[in-house]
Amino acid sequence: MAADQPRDFYEVLGVEKNATDDEIKKAFRRGALKYHPDRNPNDADAEKRFKEISEAYDVLSDPQKRRLYDQFGHSGLSGTARTDFQGATLEDIFAHFSGLFGGDSVFDDFFGVMGGRGRGRGGARRGANLRIETELDLKEVLSGVERVGKVSRLESCDGCQGSGAADGGARSACPACGGRGQILRSHGFFSMAQECGKCRGEGEIIARPCRKCGGVGAIRAKREIKISIPPGVEDGMRLRDRGQGEWGPGGAGDLFCDISVKPHPSFRRDGADLACELTVPFTVAALGGEVEVATLSGAERLKISRGTQTGQTIRVKGQGLPRLDGAGGRGDLFVNVKIDVPVKLTKRQEELLRQFQEEEKKANQGFWDRFFKSGA
Repeated sequence: MAADQPRDFYEVLGVEKNATDDEIKKAFRRGALKYHPDRNPNDADAEKRFKEISEAYDVLSDPQKRRLYDQFGHSGLSGTARTDFQGATLEDIFAHFSGLFGGDSVFDDFFGVMGGRGRGRGGARRGANLRIETELDLKEVLSGVERVGKVSRLESCDGCQGSGAADGGARSACPACGGRGQILRSHGFFSMAQECGKCRGEGEIIARPCRKCGGVGAIRAKREIKISIPPGVEDGMRLRDRGQGEWGPGGAGDLFCDISVKPHPSFRRDGADLACELTVPFTVAALGGEVEVATLSGAERLKISRGTQTGQTIRVKGQGLPRLDGAGGRGDLFVNVKIDVPVKLTKRQEELLRQFQEEEKKANQGFWDRFFKSGA
C-alpha cells in the first residue's frame, strides 16, 4: 500500500469492538482532551494522535462506515469518502466536529475555553477536504480507469443558497460579542478570549433561520462522484478533484483520491518500466529461435539469440506502462531469461546429448592440444 496502514480504530480509541455509541463518544472525548493542541503546544506527536483519534471516531460514530469497517477492516472503507484528517489543519477538524451541527458537538466539553477558533464571515473558512482510497491492478494502470466514489458531504442549502437565512433575510452583528465572535472574560489581571456562545464564533446572527438547514447554510447529501484516474499512475499517488469536498462558508473543500497499486504475480514495476522472468528451453537458448512472452497488452513474439545465457536480459521496447513525466509513450519491458534444463529425457534424447558431450570433449581436447603445442 501507499501509505502506512492505520492502526485498528478500536485500539486507537481504547474500546472493545462491541462498544456502544456512547462508550465510543466518551472515549473520543477523553482522547481529544488529552491530545488537544492547546494542551500540547508545539507537540507534533500529540497533534498526530489528535488527528488519529479524530479519524477513528469519524468512522466508528457513523453506523454505515462502522459496519463496513467491522466486516472488512480498513479495506472496507475503500470507495467511501472520508474526511482527510491527516492532511487537514486543526481548524478543519474543529469545524468538522463543532461548527455545523447545531451545538450537538463532541467538543462542547472544551471547545471555546481552550482558545476559541471561531472565524467570522470576513475570513470565512473553506469546507473540509475529503479523502477516498482506491486500488488498481497493472492493467488498469495501463489503460486508465474511472471509479465511482460514494460521498456523504455537506452541500450548500438550496433553500437559502447557503446564507442560512429564510426568505433571503439578512445577517446582523451578534449583540453578545459585537460581531467579534469572541467574548473577553476577565480574571483579576488576566483576560481570556472565549468563543461567543450566541453566534458560535461567527460574529453574526440570523433573525429568521432557514427551516431546511436550521440556519447552518448547508445540508448533508449522499452523492456518487466519478473519479477519472489517468493511465500510468503509481502506488502512493494522490489525485485532487477541486471543489468536491465539504461545503464551507468560504467555499468547498477538495476530494482527494489516494491510489494503491496491487502487486502483479508476473511483473515487477520500476516507474514506467516493467520486468519479468521468462523460462526458455535450453535448445532454443543454444540454437536461437522465437518464443512467446506475456505482456500487459497480450502475447508477443520474442527473438532469442543463439547462445543466450541464464540471467541475460532482453529489452522489449514500448511494452511497459504509460509515462507520467510528460515525455509521452510507454516504458519498456525487460525480460530476464532463465534456461530450462530438462529433468527427464527419452533414450533418444539422452543418446543425442551424450554424442554432443563427446564432441565437446573432443573439441576441448583439440583446444588444449593446440594450446600446449603452441608453447603457451
